[in-house]
Amino acid sequence: MMNIPNALDPVVSTKTAFGEGIQDVILFRGETTLVVAPFNVAKVARYLRDTNGLIYNFLSDISAVDYWEPTGGISGRPARFGVSYHFYSMLYNRRLRLKAFVDEDEPVVPTLTTIWPAANWLEREIADMMGIKFEGHPDPRRLLMPDDWNGHPHRRDYPLGYETIQFSFNAEEILKHKPFARE
Repeated sequence: MMNIPNALDPVVSTKTAFGEGIQDVILFRGETTLVVAPFNVAKVARYLRDTNGLIYNFLSDISAVDYWEPTGGISGRPARFGVSYHFYSMLYNRRLRLKAFVDEDEPVVPTLTTIWPAANWLEREIADMMGIKFEGHPDPRRLLMPDDWNGHPHRRDYPLGYETIQFSFNAEEILKHKPFARE
């Protein structure tokens, strides 16, 4: 017979283990988010994965948000960027989000590739598209954009390129500017 430890409350458990290292807890629509300082991300993630009663053993996603506002400011957030780690405990069938706010001047968080190798490409995508560096990442090359690309396209202050949409009334004008294969 297999002995499964009783499930622990992730909020109480991490607050007990890290004290002030847990900056905030957000409970919204049945989802729990633990907000931590960027330098604590790897320590808290390893704790969530390895602690009996928690066992968040699946990193389902890593995402990043740019809170920059065109009118100035960052919408009342502590920093411009938010990096969110989405964990799932297969043993206890529950989810948890870990979030770190990262400054624009030094957008750096530690890599989770030493804990979850699957973090590799997720972190590379965020580094490429948002410009957030993952300290200790084994392969920091660009993933989606060419090596000589300038900038990070998912940042909210990245200049937009656009193409005028073709309709019947402006088709001739649009087609004058389109490149066509020459025979």
